[in-house]
Amino acid sequence: MSARRVDIKVGFQCNNLCHFCVQGDKRDRFPDRPLPRILADLRRARREGIDGVVFTGGEPTLHRGLLDAVAAARTLGFRGIQIQTNGRSAAYPDFCRRLKAAGATEFSPALHGPDAKTHDGLTRAPGSFRQTVQGIRNAVACGLSVITNSVVTSSNYRKLPALARLLVGLGVRQYQFAFIHIVGRAWENRSWIVPRKSDAMPFVRKGLDVGLRAGVRCYTEAIPYCLMKGYEACVAERIIPDGPVVDAEETLKSFRAYRQAHGKAKRAECRRCRWDPVCEGPWKEYPEIHGWDEFVPVRGRAR
Repeated sequence: MSARRVDIKVGFQCNNLCHFCVQGDKRDRFPDRPLPRILADLRRARREGIDGVVFTGGEPTLHRGLLDAVAAARTLGFRGIQIQTNGRSAAYPDFCRRLKAAGATEFSPALHGPDAKTHDGLTRAPGSFRQTVQGIRNAVACGLSVITNSVVTSSNYRKLPALARLLVGLGVRQYQFAFIHIVGRAWENRSWIVPRKSDAMPFVRKGLDVGLRAGVRCYTEAIPYCLMKGYEACVAERIIPDGPVVDAEETLKSFRAYRQAHGKAKRAECRRCRWDPVCEGPWKEYPEIHGWDEFVPVRGRAR
């Protein structure tokens, strides 16, 4: 993916109803972003020297103008064109072929468990596991670069190693375990859906080991360095491209700046940690639920 990219939320409709959805009730409040506005967003990003774009939502594949937007991005010279999706539309092979023909370079589906019971239980969409897995197969077969995301919750963290084995077997280029962002519907369900990170970490590490042994890129997101001893190279914040986020209500100039200033939190003790210069800390809502005792500053100089 490109060094800088624009994240365009094309709409908030979705055929999943995930317990952890950060978009909350936006599907009920905002219509799809009109195609002319999306094209204007793309042109503005190119004028600013940005050469990567992520089309997301909601579920972007439900937007009737998505293929036109992808084709426009290619014409404008975007080098990286990613579709961030629940992956279900790709269960139809012709859709994958059309997406690639339009100019998409990366397909980023979300798979949240190694079996239908786990995944469908979190998405509240019976049959979504089957469709997403088939979508990954189809995307790999048609030559799209597949980069998956899995949200770490109380319901699935014990199954992360099995999920990693499934993803490697499906031929994905990269997978990521993203610790749940406790906003939107996740905040509504915070009493049961947010595990302690220290409980999840043994399974996160085993899940990363699967990819590392297979030579598949694998990362975590929103897990501070102090919990990632020996796996520091797998911290996704090191590699996430920065750039604006075009949302329904506003456009953030820098997602990295937003994360550091508003989205995530650190405490005074973090300044004693060797990783303080590069660590963003957990999402700020996490310490409100589980406190700070798990986060112990690492001594010494950062490598």
